[in-house]
Amino acid sequence: MKVALVLLNWNGQALLKQFIPTLVANSAGAELWLIDNGSTDNSLGYVRKNFPQINCVALSQNYGFAEGYNRGLAEIDADLYGLLNNDIEVTPGWIDPLVLHFKKHPNTVAAQPHILNYYDKKRFEYAGAAGGYIDRYGYAFCRGRIFYEIEEDQGQYDVEQPVFWASGACFFVRAAAFKALGGFDEDFFAHQEEIDLCWRLHHQGYQIMALGASKVYHMGGATLAPSPQKTFLNFRNSLYMLTKNLPGHLLLPVIGTRLILDGLV
Repeated sequence: MKVALVLLNWNGQALLKQFIPTLVANSAGAELWLIDNGSTDNSLGYVRKNFPQINCVALSQNYGFAEGYNRGLAEIDADLYGLLNNDIEVTPGWIDPLVLHFKKHPNTVAAQPHILNYYDKKRFEYAGAAGGYIDRYGYAFCRGRIFYEIEEDQGQYDVEQPVFWASGACFFVRAAAFKALGGFDEDFFAHQEEIDLCWRLHHQGYQIMALGASKVYHMGGATLAPSPQKTFLNFRNSLYMLTKNLPGHLLLPVIGTRLILDGLV
């Protein structure tokens, strides 16, 4: 099984300096790729000079998470894509449980490691934790995190578990399934496109997994800090995802309820 580990980057040279060395040291057997979203901070030059073993795809502008990955992955030949934010610290042996699971379970098309907090490594991290779910109104939550309550990782979720969605901060997806669905929906730009992708994979009868035998650490918020744009994208994309994936008889009542609830936030 050919594995490509793929970082998407936009003006993240400082993060690349911090996290690439650990990725290189702990990713034997996988090809390493950087998709650069038109950075202006010499990210590409830094990687090409200091890490010649990393293959680079240089995009002309910032296409966001969804289209940036779609454009870059179109140039990468692999059976399994491992997609990572540029603020992820990986651990020794982190790839092995994921690849082994994909080899043993052909119906699993996406999976994530457990994602812990880079600053407090005993606790889960908000963006993905131990695997994601979605409630009846389309609000996303995770094992190990509900709203802003974050649990300590005491091994309570380490058993392999089917989940509804895998976190875009760090997840693996079969290339064939990704391409068959047209990749990420580029209208999302950034935020919740991975949940939409996983929902579409579920429509095809596939399985998404969270694997506690693999753990990584996520700095969180380093790529797109809290801002009005981030808030807008989260609310807009969540509603757009519902219009795409809910069955017709649920669409109006769920969207109506969501508009009321969102207005109260």
